Amino acid sequence: MKVALVSEHASPLAVLGGVDAGGQNVHVAALAQSLAALDHEVTVYTRRDDDALDERMVFCDGVEVVHVDAGPPTRLPKDHLLPHMGAFADALALEWTAAAPDVVHSHFWMSALATLDAAHRVDMELGGHLPVVHTFHALGVVKRRQQGLRDTSPAERSWLEPDVARRVDTVLATCSDEAFELKAFGVPSNRIAVVPCGVDVQHFTPTGPVAPRGERLRIMTVSRLVRRKGVGIAIEALARLVRSGVDAELVVVGGAGDSTHLDADPEVARLREVIRAEGVEDRVVLAGRVDHDALPAVLRSADVVVCAPWYEPFGIVPLEAMACGVPVVASAVGGLLDTVVEDVNGLHVPTRDPDALAAALAGLLADPERRSRYGAAGRARAETRYSWARVAAETAQVYDRVRMDDVDASRWSRR
Repeated sequence: MKVALVSEHASPLAVLGGVDAGGQNVHVAALAQSLAALDHEVTVYTRRDDDALDERMVFCDGVEVVHVDAGPPTRLPKDHLLPHMGAFADALALEWTAAAPDVVHSHFWMSALATLDAAHRVDMELGGHLPVVHTFHALGVVKRRQQGLRDTSPAERSWLEPDVARRVDTVLATCSDEAFELKAFGVPSNRIAVVPCGVDVQHFTPTGPVAPRGERLRIMTVSRLVRRKGVGIAIEALARLVRSGVDAELVVVGGAGDSTHLDADPEVARLREVIRAEGVEDRVVLAGRVDHDALPAVLRSADVVVCAPWYEPFGIVPLEAMACGVPVVASAVGGLLDTVVEDVNGLHVPTRDPDALAAALAGLLADPERRSRYGAAGRARAETRYSWARVAAETAQVYDRVRMDDVDASRWSRR
């Protein structure tokens, strides 16, 4: 089948360079590649953010990336892109009227706005119904609940996002918690399918090179360095462990550059203040960004990986740690409630609670047999539930279902 993926701010091509690749970039890239491996023909539409980019570029066999002119051809924060979604929709409508895909899968709420606008025009021009499936990747209502005034989303998101959820043919929720939020929007259960994000179980494996380490027990976090990711909580938990006599260190992987180019990051400055205040300067390593190719070796060097965000729509890092056979201690929020199974492949802790995190880590670090058991269970869970081959197959099943459904246009109007 011909599949159009729309990802307005997150290009799969960014994964190749690595610097700008976030969770959505990785998701779209891996999904496109895995769908192509199932013999689907995939085109990814993303906004042109560089004049030097060709209009059409091959990502891999069976996957083409189309750069859409919508706004200035320069990098813009995703929260500034809403005014350009009309131009994005114009380009999509022109393309799809000439050659309609069998199904469209939009990613992030602004992509869905452009997609639904374009699909409506295609329906009017060609007759019939162009099915639209959507993945939010994050819900604004949850972001506002957790971040409050720190939320930089445009105000329009509060009413446009629920409207998108009700207008698409099916929403692909990435976790059970998101499905509950969607029902509160008024989305019927029969138009919600839970299909998680995936992990490359051939790249992230328990065996292979291991990054150098010393004798100390190693705790690791891997994330973008923003406050809501909870790295400061992990530092505070480490300090509690050290004061209780545990010989441990914390390696923080993430940031805009390598360890020698972190000084300009305001969150790094805040974290260094936390490190100094807690007296653990000799116990915390700010490692900076690690290339995707090197990440498995770094993860294998950890005794436990901590994921302590305030909220998390899904969370790729726990999957990568699980696939490498490393146990995970995670906040009991969002997608982490699905991926980390309590006392099977890891532990859950309350958010923003360094005491609870320290207690969970202390017990796990003192029990190498339990760590080994959790690691083996995590690897098995990654292989059986979260491989990209399975995720792509489940996603394609949803595509088939929406294509075959006799959609009542009067009930599910694009408008």
